Amino acid sequence: MVRVSKMTAASGEHAVHQEAPSTGFTLRGRAVPSYIAIEGPIGVGKTTLARRIAETFAHDLLLEEAELNPFLSRFYQNRQQTALATQLFFLFQRVQKITELKQRDMFDQNRVADFVLEKDPLFAKVNLDADEYALYQKVFEKMRVDAPLPDLVIYLQANPDRLMERIEKRGIDAERLIDRTYLEQLNEVYSEFFLYYDSAPLLIVNANDIDLTRGDRDYEQLIDYMLDIKKGRHYFNPTFFS
Repeated sequence: MVRVSKMTAASGEHAVHQEAPSTGFTLRGRAVPSYIAIEGPIGVGKTTLARRIAETFAHDLLLEEAELNPFLSRFYQNRQQTALATQLFFLFQRVQKITELKQRDMFDQNRVADFVLEKDPLFAKVNLDADEYALYQKVFEKMRVDAPLPDLVIYLQANPDRLMERIEKRGIDAERLIDRTYLEQLNEVYSEFFLYYDSAPLLIVNANDIDLTRGDRDYEQLIDYMLDIKKGRHYFNPTFFS
């Protein structure tokens, strides 16, 4: 972990005052985004990356906590039957987390989240039929909150085969029912969403060959690249650093 100062209201970032000698990236004099949001399809490594960033920079964690959704196991068994209940539970959960975040002093805490609220309709498009989606949209509009914008969004990409490998490896029984077609659909809507995303600086990461669960090389290269981002759209491909 590195020692950091609180951010300034103007910059939305905090300065790193001390370099961590064990890391493979230089921290001194570089700014760390105060609110980082990580997105991508299931199995791509969002939560793993969020936890590592939180540990490195002493950020608070804001996690989606999918395991708390009581409908999720049944959803993977029969998507059509429980899709609406699953989707609405996630919506209520995410809105509650964002509302709690707004009620705190954003200038007193630094955070990393493994979701952005705007992504919720992406899953709804894939999972719901036309009537259910129309109902969901009405609920979403009624519950819309003015969510704080991240200082950086990291979008992790991986192909369906690699996602299937990682889902199988982590061994969650309910997730073993996820099929390749569903992951293809998720990848498609994520790609469409981030093609036009410009609400915050965006880092798009080719996560096919990144292993964030063990070792430091991939993680350190990613963080080193991230620390230089100030605005706009950026791409990180680890094969360029091999």
